[in-house]
This record gives sequence, C-alpha cells and structure tokens, in this order.
Amino acid sequence: MRIIAGIYRSRQLKTLKSNHTRPTLDKVKEAVFSKLGTYFDGGSCLDLFGGSGAIGLECISRGMDEAFIVDNSHEAINIIKANVKALDASGCKIMKMDYMQALNKLENQCFDLIYLDPPYQLKVYEPIIHHIYEHGMLNKEHGYVVCESLKEEDINGYQELCVEKSVDYGIMKITYLRYKL
Repeated sequence: MRIIAGIYRSRQLKTLKSNHTRPTLDKVKEAVFSKLGTYFDGGSCLDLFGGSGAIGLECISRGMDEAFIVDNSHEAINIIKANVKALDASGCKIMKMDYMQALNKLENQCFDLIYLDPPYQLKVYEPIIHHIYEHGMLNKEHGYVVCESLKEEDINGYQELCVEKSVDYGIMKITYLRYKL
C-alpha cells in the first residue's frame, strides 16, 4: 500500500498482517480523492476506523492540516504510529479508542472529511451517521462522509445529510454523503 498523491506521493505504508483489517485498494483511494478533490487547502479529516492510517495520511499528503486517526486495536495503533513516524507527518492525531468513544470525544469538532470503513459485520453506519449529524461534526458547505461497505449494504442519509452517490468496486462500494444545499 502506498500514498497516491501529494507531498508523500509513492511512499510505502506498513499494513497489518491479519484478516482483521482490509486496506483500501489504491484504485478505490484514487477514485475517492478524485471525487473529493485532488488536493486540499487545509481542513480536517476523521479516519474513524484507521487500520494502517492510510486515509488520514493521504489527506495530510494532499494538503489537509490535521487528521484524526482512530482505531481500538493495539496492533493497528502501532502500525499507524510507525507510518506517521516514517513519513514524519505532522498534523496526525492518533487515538486508541472505540469509535463511539472517539465520536463522543470529538463531537465539538467539525470535519471536512469523515471516512468510515468499519469491520463489515459491525453494521454501525446508521448510528454513526446520526451522531455526526446530531452533533454538527461535518462541514455543511463542502464536507463529505465517505462510507466503505459491502455492496449489498444500504447506507442511508439522515435528515439533511443525504446520499449523493454510491459506486461499486467488486464486492464493496463507496457511498458519499453530504448536506443537501
């Protein structure tokens, strides 16, 4: 796995050697960041199920000011720390905790990108999306919630936070949510 673009372009990342995480494929990352905008002029992202930290690090590489990378696995946190250190990536805030603890702790933050890639069996998209909406955690003007899920799973919006687009990639899909303007 590697960083696709930006100041850390082509740098390799370590990943967990287990079946507990699924690194986001490079072609999927390329498609996601093509949709969101190739580069950012500042901003903040939340990678709620960090794994290797690849999404948060990609955001920093492409110009976001900060990335909150969350995972509750000790092994994943060690990989994330190693990747941040190898890139000397300032702006990364690593949080070892459960996703709901992180949402509660960060509920006063406003993010430009919230990336959700939980273990598929958890089925937690709905309560997370509701929490994000209820606490105003997404930038209303240009923020996105991006959900990576099995293609059979329906991801729904909540109130004014609506599904803008879904795209299938093999057995998985990416769903983009943003505020209806």
